[in-house]
Amino acid sequence: MTKLLQALLVGMFITFIADYFIFLGIFLNYIHHYEIDVYYNILFWDYQNIYILLVSTIIFAIIGTYIANIKITAIAVGLLCLVSLSTLIPSVGYMTGENILMKKNVTYHDDRHNFIGDVYYDGRKEITFYDYELKKIILLDKKDLK
Repeated sequence: MTKLLQALLVGMFITFIADYFIFLGIFLNYIHHYEIDVYYNILFWDYQNIYILLVSTIIFAIIGTYIANIKITAIAVGLLCLVSLSTLIPSVGYMTGENILMKKNVTYHDDRHNFIGDVYYDGRKEITFYDYELKKIILLDKKDLK
């Protein structure tokens, strides 16, 4: 039982470190690029996928604890580190943020206007939106949209 608990803790540790750097790259290279007013913690929490976290935790628990070959473990963890740290490269971090956060060609309506454009960030209360007609970034309050 203690080896299983140790394996899960190792898997969670490896997964959360990689996840931290992925979202740090998105925050620095996508969120700051569009000057979106959001804290890192909110971004990190709101865009987590629990299924990916669970699967990667289990995979790295097995790799980190139950595989006796140190080379395989080092290669797997090293590749994960390279992939997660690659988001700190501006073009990779921006592209990753764009793929995860941006929705293209979306239409929203409120009482008086129709908004057609790209969603840069869908926050808890506001949507950071690039309006094609206005040709600028605007903030849409979620409670006003239909």
